[in-house]
Amino acid sequence: MNRSHRIALKVSAVLWTIWGLVHVLAGVMTISQPTSKAIAGIADAVDPATLEMAYPMAMGAALNQHGFNLLWIGVATIVGAVFIWRGSAAAIFVSALVGGLADVGYFLFLDLGGFVHFVPGTVMTIVSATAISLSFWVWFSALRHEGASSAAREVTS
Repeated sequence: MNRSHRIALKVSAVLWTIWGLVHVLAGVMTISQPTSKAIAGIADAVDPATLEMAYPMAMGAALNQHGFNLLWIGVATIVGAVFIWRGSAAAIFVSALVGGLADVGYFLFLDLGGFVHFVPGTVMTIVSATAISLSFWVWFSALRHEGASSAAREVTS
């Protein structure tokens, strides 16, 4: 593997770590706040006054479940980042699936809905897309140059 591939994997790992830390924090904040404040924190482009109301306990529970998912998705991508740094092909794909699919849902329902500001949410989607692009570039380069069996094991061999 050449130097640019190693650098790309390290940059991807750093991006996943940043993305993961932001999502761990978002998960903790979502779980620890009252429902109206948690919703306002997620849908930050919406006037918080319009979200102040008595929510059913079931809504709070569903939102806490969302917060829990944000937390574990963040942790999973941080763990994945450690292994991407080391060149693990499996970690490249697991992180892309976990973090990437989480961001697809965010983009479809919050970004396209106009409920969020560009920073931090949309920026985090760009961060994950960049991490995926960099690591996939390395993976496909290894696949092309070293063969499928070699690339499947590790991309930094």
